[in-house]
Amino acid sequence: MTYDIVIIGGGSAGIATAASILKRNAKVSIAVIDPAEDHYYQPGWTMVGAGVFTPGQTRKAQADVMPRRVAWLQLPAIDIDPDRHAITLGNRDTIAYRVLIVAPGLRLAWEKIAGLPEALGRNGITSNYRYDLAPYTCRLVRDLQQGRALFSQPPMPIKCAGAPQKAMYLSCDIWRARGVLPAINVEFHNACAALFGVATYVPALMDYVETYGIDLQLESQLVAVDGDRRVATFERKANGVSERIERGFDMLHVVPPQVAHDVVAKSPLAAANGFVEVVEATLRHKRYEDVFSLGDTAGTSNAKTAAAARKQAPVVAVNALAALAGKPPVADYNGYGSCPLTVERGKIVLAEFGY
Repeated sequence: MTYDIVIIGGGSAGIATAASILKRNAKVSIAVIDPAEDHYYQPGWTMVGAGVFTPGQTRKAQADVMPRRVAWLQLPAIDIDPDRHAITLGNRDTIAYRVLIVAPGLRLAWEKIAGLPEALGRNGITSNYRYDLAPYTCRLVRDLQQGRALFSQPPMPIKCAGAPQKAMYLSCDIWRARGVLPAINVEFHNACAALFGVATYVPALMDYVETYGIDLQLESQLVAVDGDRRVATFERKANGVSERIERGFDMLHVVPPQVAHDVVAKSPLAAANGFVEVVEATLRHKRYEDVFSLGDTAGTSNAKTAAAARKQAPVVAVNALAALAGKPPVADYNGYGSCPLTVERGKIVLAEFGY
């Protein structure tokens, strides 16, 4: 089969772009490649961890959100050959395209933290980055009366860079409301050199770090977990020298390192970091003029957020249609992103920024 446009990925970025294209030209043939049965509103998992949402409120059937006029190929893409304009599917069938849009998101690399995969979901170790674990976060926060609570953030890039902090602030707000916060030692181990990547918003966030009495540890990266001993190992920099420290915990909220999917990272489309190599404004590939990318898999310097995908989708839609017509890109993306950092229930620091 040959389609005018093939979209790899049926997440928010992929289906928004498909809908945007069809709104402009209903006659274009589009295939969306995605094996998922369910579509998740992932930002809601932070709220599940805080007891605000139920898990079910963040999940819909993929069939219910897929644009009606697309061909949904419910298989994984296992190979991208941009020189042949071909995609190989999980059943080894091959489909062809005139324009390709790459938007499969990214992969949570739990295995990059030693001991973590087998430790998750027990002994106080949780993560709001997984649908099935966010309710465990809620239970841990509800039950903790005293002890040490650790929150981690890996090196960039990650999706929703504010989520590691949101989990911490909302937990602290719950503990404060119950009157147990003074008995809980809260530590935030952030692998980055600053609390937040846009300096404008750091003072407002530091107010909450101080209000909650959080011990902020910058350039401190979680590298190993011993679930049975309830010990986390961090690698941190002190006076330019790396050292490893162990911290016992009663609760550990982990955010895993995040990487491009293998189908992207091993393809000719990838930059050295594994993400799709695109022009930051047009989101067109730097070498293949009939390939575009958006969302978390695009190799752009903006924050990987749903807000970014919302702005990118119409840009890619009109540029893809221009490419179909043999014309150059006509729209630019300005790097817009947004992190609504929930600092207590009902209050956010709304961080907005561009390139």
